[in-house]
Amino acid sequence: MADRLRLMAVHAHPDDESSKGAATMAKYVDEGHEVLVVSCTGGERGDILNPRLADDIHIQRDLPRVRRDEMARAQEILGVQHTWLGFVDSGLPEGDPLPPLPEGCFALEPLDVTTEALVREIRRFRPHVMTTYDENGGYPHPDHIMCHTVSMSAFEAAGDPAAYPHTGEAWQPLKIYYNQTFNRDRIVAFHEALLALEEESPYHEWLENWQDRKPRTVTTRVHCADWFDRRDQALLAHATQIDPDGSFFRVSRELQQRVWPTEEYEAALSYVPVEPVEDDLFAGLRDVDADALATKSGLELAYDGRKDPS
Repeated sequence: MADRLRLMAVHAHPDDESSKGAATMAKYVDEGHEVLVVSCTGGERGDILNPRLADDIHIQRDLPRVRRDEMARAQEILGVQHTWLGFVDSGLPEGDPLPPLPEGCFALEPLDVTTEALVREIRRFRPHVMTTYDENGGYPHPDHIMCHTVSMSAFEAAGDPAAYPHTGEAWQPLKIYYNQTFNRDRIVAFHEALLALEEESPYHEWLENWQDRKPRTVTTRVHCADWFDRRDQALLAHATQIDPDGSFFRVSRELQQRVWPTEEYEAALSYVPVEPVEDDLFAGLRDVDADALATKSGLELAYDGRKDPS
């Protein structure tokens, strides 16, 4: 019944959308579905991570503008819609002890302010499915953790007519997932494949540092190898953030397509059953009237996979 479904991917910074779930988004766009990327911040406090551009005075003079232009190019490549939530990058504090976060940054915004902003976008776009980061942010960047917090808060508030009534009519997204693209099994598969070919692997240190991480629950594997090229093009569009000679591109696309042709997700909350292991973020929604379900009162959760932060 639902030929055209809607996916909202909520990310902390421009470039996150291209490294986490980009091939999935491009696949759904090509299938005729609508995809909206929400960037919570503009990445204003990011560093120039591409050594080829580190000394470019034009980039140094206006990095926020450059990052907006990069995002526009990545959006075009992926074919998605895009909006800026409008908050300011918190930066990544470093040192011992850690310095305080800058005043006015995203991670320090009141939760009702950030939730209201995202609820407004949810009620405007009316997604059936959302994606975000897990309770640890995927990694402990303050903006990634806040992105998780506001995404989960807005997911629950958007369907409540009494919450932020001035932001539009209530709309309950039916599923929300955590991106789990960078999982240990995937890195091990690439590492072993490179060694089997007697090629150097860049993942020795990664795997050594991964020992203390708890494994995640992968509920969904989307086959999207045919869209890895689009993913890589979108990632390279963020030229200030991506080193084209870095470890991300050390595994050939052909090897990736053969060894690990999927992108992984972890279901967090769902109003339709989650059957392990899914191959589709829209599983359970293609044969129902998803719009009617998203506006129905009295919905009850069918799946709750939330965990406490570790």
